Amino acid sequence: MADEDSNKLDSGEEIVIKQEAIKTERIERPKKTHLLQWMEITVTEPEKKTIASMKMQDTFVVYLIETRVTDENMQGYGEGATSVWRRYSEFELLRNYLDVTFPAVIVPPLPEKKATYAWQNVSMDRFDPDFIERRRAGLEIFLLRCAAHPRLCQDKIFMGFLQQEQGWRDTVNATDFYSKAESRLKALNAQFRLKKSDRRFEELKNYCTELQSNIGNILKIRARLCDKLYGIHKVHSNYARVFNEWSALDKDIAEHLQSASHYMDVFATSIDAQLEEEEQYADQLKEYYAFGDSVRSVCRRYECTQYDLEKAEDNLAAKQGQREALAQNQSKAGFSLSGMKSKLFGADTPEQREAKLKQLDQQIAQAETDLKRVQEEAELYTGQSLRDIDRFQRQKTKDLQEIFTNYAVLQIKQCKKGIAIWTSAKDCFSKM
Repeated sequence: MADEDSNKLDSGEEIVIKQEAIKTERIERPKKTHLLQWMEITVTEPEKKTIASMKMQDTFVVYLIETRVTDENMQGYGEGATSVWRRYSEFELLRNYLDVTFPAVIVPPLPEKKATYAWQNVSMDRFDPDFIERRRAGLEIFLLRCAAHPRLCQDKIFMGFLQQEQGWRDTVNATDFYSKAESRLKALNAQFRLKKSDRRFEELKNYCTELQSNIGNILKIRARLCDKLYGIHKVHSNYARVFNEWSALDKDIAEHLQSASHYMDVFATSIDAQLEEEEQYADQLKEYYAFGDSVRSVCRRYECTQYDLEKAEDNLAAKQGQREALAQNQSKAGFSLSGMKSKLFGADTPEQREAKLKQLDQQIAQAETDLKRVQEEAELYTGQSLRDIDRFQRQKTKDLQEIFTNYAVLQIKQCKKGIAIWTSAKDCFSKM
């Protein structure tokens, strides 16, 4: 009996332990910090469309955005994919909105509107199928980066862009976000009139300039290499033509010459796939070139917040100086400009002077309140922007490592392919 009671007690304790474990598991379940943890986002099926009106014709490309909930605990799971069509101009509107609404965030850039740093055989036509496909991939990366950002992914306008079929543009415009944007004139004033600036932001601006310079030089070198490699490989087709003609002359070695001619043709055409694949890595580098402008925008907005802070400090100092001067004039009987003015036009009565002091006290109190508010806004902006800059730097290091490693692997693969082709050609010659 004692053993049975003991077993019952053990099983009861086991049930309690399991229940506690389940509760703990629910409590300790990690909170989802970004959208990609429970949603899949793709950009597919670019389509060229033309809308004709009475006087003009508008031709553009639309892209299908599909989203699917992948977490069974989230709303919408099992309901299938949602899909909306978006133009590139709508992607631009979304990015402008995010850039203004989240000033302390390094908003990901969009892919380029037209090809830059291109080698000679890359089409400059914005409706070229290869260019449209690369832009589609770039637009998908833009959405994935926004969805992976802990702040951008929570924005309702961003979610509407992914899923709202009708009226999304009107919803964005209704936010009146353009009125919140810092004016260009203010940005210039802030840049040239700042008395003191945070060294970290100054260094970051210089870093962005150097980063863009280095990436631009790499893209230029790559474009020149592509031109040369393409020309060298295509010249090998002349070998193929000569070997083929020669095979008609020497029947004894005709078969081997024709085989060698085939491999020379293969070598000549092998460069096409490589250079096409290289464009993907070039586009990834161009994204980080554009990221330089995004980071610089955050630095400019810091300058605007610092400029506002310095203006608030100057305003408070000016009011305090006016009060101090008025109080001193009240107690001093010596010569002063205000004293001379009083003799010419009559001095203020004690009541008038008291009223002015009271008004200045009110203005000083307001200036102190304004300064405190601006200081808090500046501290908040600096903290948020530096955290996002740190996130960006870690992301950049990881991405650039992957880009350059994959580019090196591609070159190694192409070299091995060339060796294999020339080895086969050598075998043809050795059998002659």
